[in-house]
Amino acid sequence: MPLPPPPRALAGPRRRTLLASAAGAALLVGCSHAPEESAGTGGSQSAAQRARARAARDSAGLVESYEAVLAVHPALAERLAPLRAEVVRHVEALGGTLAAGPAGTVPPTDSATPPADPSTAPSATPSAVSAAVAAVPTREKDALAGLAAAERALADRRTTALLDVPGELARLLASAAAAGAAHAYLLTEGTR
Repeated sequence: MPLPPPPRALAGPRRRTLLASAAGAALLVGCSHAPEESAGTGGSQSAAQRARARAARDSAGLVESYEAVLAVHPALAERLAPLRAEVVRHVEALGGTLAAGPAGTVPPTDSATPPADPSTAPSATPSAVSAAVAAVPTREKDALAGLAAAERALADRRTTALLDVPGELARLLASAAAAGAAHAYLLTEGTR
């Protein structure tokens, strides 16, 4: 006696449906993969390069702030040297460069990427250096608070920028932002 056919109301999709879906998905992935690669080298790549250059300039500006504080308060050199060195490493990791300028400043020399806003770019002119030094508070506690505020503001900007940059740069900015937040804490903790 032959077995009765299985009922048609089986739970779940049929094997043919699964195979057809898998083949269709493979075709879609294969078709959409090539345009994503070419798009990655187009507009978004230049946006990532601009974000990286801006982050390097921001770090170079922060190095200048450290230099200005050290010029006014040389007694803080031992405390600020490791923090300043970390910010210099951020500049280098982001692809920026530093060159010795007048009065010990270290402006960026990345001439391949001009600043988007010239007023925010660090300058190596003697008047800019003397203006930065003149802007440093005369009390050490206030100078440290100013550096902490600069570190915190830069960390916040970098955290906000994470959403607009690709993976590797986002990880680098997140790391630099975390370091900046730690620097802000270290700068303010010692003044309490």
